[in-house]
Amino acid sequence: MKEIKNLLIIGIISAIVTFTFSCSNSEKKSKEIPKKQVEGVFPFKMPTEKPNIPLSASSERMFDYPTPRVQDNELFSQFKYTRLKGFDYNDGDGTISRRDPSRPILVDGTYYVWYTKRHTKVPPIGWSRAAEATDDIPSTDWDLAEIWFATSEDGITWEEQGVAISRPEKPKSGWRSVATPDILVWKEKYYLYYQAFDEPSGLRGDLCPVSISYADSPNGPWTHGGDKVIPFGKENEWDHKATHDPQPLVRNGKIHVYYKAAYNKWPDNRSNYAVGHGLAIADDPLGPYTKHPLNPVMQSGHETTYWPYKEGVATLAIKDGNERETIQYAKDGVNFKIASCVSLVPSAGAPFAADAFTDTKNGRGFTWGLSHFINAGKAKKSYSIIARFDCDLSLDYDEPAYKSTGVWHKPDVYFAQGTGSINKHPEGRGVKQK
Repeated sequence: MKEIKNLLIIGIISAIVTFTFSCSNSEKKSKEIPKKQVEGVFPFKMPTEKPNIPLSASSERMFDYPTPRVQDNELFSQFKYTRLKGFDYNDGDGTISRRDPSRPILVDGTYYVWYTKRHTKVPPIGWSRAAEATDDIPSTDWDLAEIWFATSEDGITWEEQGVAISRPEKPKSGWRSVATPDILVWKEKYYLYYQAFDEPSGLRGDLCPVSISYADSPNGPWTHGGDKVIPFGKENEWDHKATHDPQPLVRNGKIHVYYKAAYNKWPDNRSNYAVGHGLAIADDPLGPYTKHPLNPVMQSGHETTYWPYKEGVATLAIKDGNERETIQYAKDGVNFKIASCVSLVPSAGAPFAADAFTDTKNGRGFTWGLSHFINAGKAKKSYSIIARFDCDLSLDYDEPAYKSTGVWHKPDVYFAQGTGSINKHPEGRGVKQK
């Protein structure tokens, strides 16, 4: 009986093992079949790394960005805008304008900003009428201007402090206008870079080199440090008529100044222009500066907006070029690649980047800054206003609302971009006005 019982037990165990093995094989096969069916197909769950399968060009590019999903990208953000308090614009009659703010800096608990201020008897008449400009009549919004500064405790309410850089007497550089400043803090001194005009803007273009002044305090007084510190290029080089919008950073123990030049224009061609950004490097703020051999280092964007990011430099490209409305990054500060596409970008964006002058090897980004709107006035009363923008382009901040891609504007925002004077074909195709 005992032997029969043992044989029965062995038989039962054998049957269980056989059944289990059979089920296991069956499960394996059932799992393997779908695998074979989806082999080489892009997965439903977003991969964190590029899958080893044939990919379309768009899918390939997805893994060239900092993250494949834009909402996880530290170099993507929406931008939100706030009106500033404390600035008077003379009831919008076009006689007072503020534009092109410097990056704000924080000194002893107070924010400082410098900007172009025009306070003239009449609004500008336009650069196409620059020959009619006088000592009292400006051609453009930045003609007959000076550099002013203001302070704030919160970055929203500002108190205008007065003139930082006045126009010097003729024929000194900048006698016609000084504009578009940016600030550098270097070895416990403050340096203002700005454009110096010697004729009405638009007369022969925007012929204005970069000047520099320095002070021991952000409140001044400012000492003139030099003119044409970033020289024009040679005849027929891309920057031989302009070195605009100087924006300094401290990098690798040196002063790195990014600047702009509009080319393929002036004096005979005003509409087919292009904009490039160059890089000039010096051991001392007063120079001499050496231009990078790969200039222009950027072929998109209008004003210069650069900041330290991780071990490299990031930039915001606005308005001009095939890569307009993008944020780009270059580990070497020179060879920029697109990191994200953005919208409603700040014009003349000047971020509060606390580590801009620290020679950091781990740039943290920013969450706010100042920009301008150049169309605050009505026709024949043109002027600009400075505003604040907020965003999430910081490695130390996380606000999902700024990472949302679903931002919807009222229809009036779009209808404001109506066709205007362009005639429409009855079938809906646009026909240019003759």
